[in-house]
Amino acid sequence: MSTLRVTAEPLTIHEHPNADALELAQVGLYRAVVAKGLYRSGDVAVYIPEQAVLPAPLVDELGLTGRLAGKASDRVKAVRLRGELSQGIVCRPKALDGTDLARAAAEGTDFAELLGITKWSPPIPPTMNGDVEAAPELLPWVDIENLQRYPDVFAPGEPVVITEKLHGTACLVTFVADDGAAPSPHGEPSGRVLVSSKGFGAKGLALKEDARNLYWRAATGHAVPEAAARLAAELGATRVGVFGEVYGAGVQDLSYGANARSTEIGFAVFDVSAEIDGQVRRLDAARLLEGVLPLVPRLYEGPFALEKVLELASGRETVSGRELHLREGVVVRPVTERWSPVVGGRAIAKCVSPAYLTRKGGTEYE
Repeated sequence: MSTLRVTAEPLTIHEHPNADALELAQVGLYRAVVAKGLYRSGDVAVYIPEQAVLPAPLVDELGLTGRLAGKASDRVKAVRLRGELSQGIVCRPKALDGTDLARAAAEGTDFAELLGITKWSPPIPPTMNGDVEAAPELLPWVDIENLQRYPDVFAPGEPVVITEKLHGTACLVTFVADDGAAPSPHGEPSGRVLVSSKGFGAKGLALKEDARNLYWRAATGHAVPEAAARLAAELGATRVGVFGEVYGAGVQDLSYGANARSTEIGFAVFDVSAEIDGQVRRLDAARLLEGVLPLVPRLYEGPFALEKVLELASGRETVSGRELHLREGVVVRPVTERWSPVVGGRAIAKCVSPAYLTRKGGTEYE
């Protein structure tokens, strides 16, 4: 899930093809439906992204009572309005009257706290929960920003890899090698294994080993700790993190033909990191683990083109080999790992399918 920032943004206004009283306000590559004549191209307004939870007074002020998602009708979600995809809310809240929004846009001011807007936290089903413990050595995963919000993360023509984004739950496995310990008879170093979810991992917590827990079942069922230990030996690393998506019936609404309620639990690696000589590095999972662990499908490798990303983000999934259902989207990363000044962190971004965003009966557990 992306980080939550509520910012002032310059708008580009487009005609709504199916409604005389509506228009489309574009922020980045996102478009939000607005009342016709309310804004002009070049105007600056506040953009509230998807997954934002609004306080009741702001919901009322914006005229959205009973029209948002969630039990309390307070969560922003992508919807189709008169046939057009609307992602987020474009507005000028009364609390910001007198604020120089153009200056705020230039400075990147975040208004979330001032407006009482928080980030939605998905519920945690019992199978994904468990007893936790402090794990300062756990290698955590990071939130990935959406390319449609930050379309300048990659330069045109930059060599990139595009992988399929799976709808499951992220499993974090860290192998911590013991200092000075003799390797096992198979040449693997001895050490400790930490297993966590993205949510717990962000808090520096690991799940205590439990054969009933979804993440431990996936890790042990696919021999992820053993693979991480071998990588540690090969790389001379003190820590190795293997990040994978756990999927199947019982995890989310898209199953890819797997079943997390049985031994057929799905798992696919999307990233690897390792601490070598005191520095944590992101590594190419496909190069290191192909033929060892299941990997997320690699859909494209070549020069970056926004049109190519948008094309690949939609369509049918390729995990099952049977195209059972729609594709969630894609993840884009450079061939050569680098830092991005656009997002202020690792150069990596996702692009989500409109059909996925507006599907009926979808689940969003983390």
